[in-house]
Amino acid sequence: MKPGHVLKHGAEALLALCLAGMVVCVLGNVVLRYGFNSGINATEELSRLLFVWMVFLGATAAYPLGQHMAFTSLVGALRDKPALFATATLAIRLLVLLACVLLGRGAWQQVVVGMDSNSVVLGYPVALLPLPALLCSLVIGLMVLIEIVRRTPLDLGHQAEME
Repeated sequence: MKPGHVLKHGAEALLALCLAGMVVCVLGNVVLRYGFNSGINATEELSRLLFVWMVFLGATAAYPLGQHMAFTSLVGALRDKPALFATATLAIRLLVLLACVLLGRGAWQQVVVGMDSNSVVLGYPVALLPLPALLCSLVIGLMVLIEIVRRTPLDLGHQAEME
């Protein structure tokens, strides 16, 4: 099996585990609150943590598959002009890289701030909350750099989803 397939299946498995954990936490808490007039405080904190990880893991997994939202009408018009299309592709990739740098920088600052703090109920380090944003920005930034070096053309296969 190719390394890319292993990573893809691993990411999908982690996403499924996060989702399953959230469903168990939230559903269990709803049943306890409405059925038995009680609840487990830790489930709210755990489901919030799992949701944050799931969002950034999903964003990271979606990037190489070209499943992010794309506005291709402007760039699609440049398809017949290879030089302009290549310039627009580079500009888009550089903007994505800039966004990764800004996200990573802000996430790193939050990780550092959260290292000395613990969550109220579960007691996990608060640095675990912004950590997936930092990891997401690093991984997507690396993928963008690879695309820039390889001069990978933009995937304009989103026409079926345009309205």
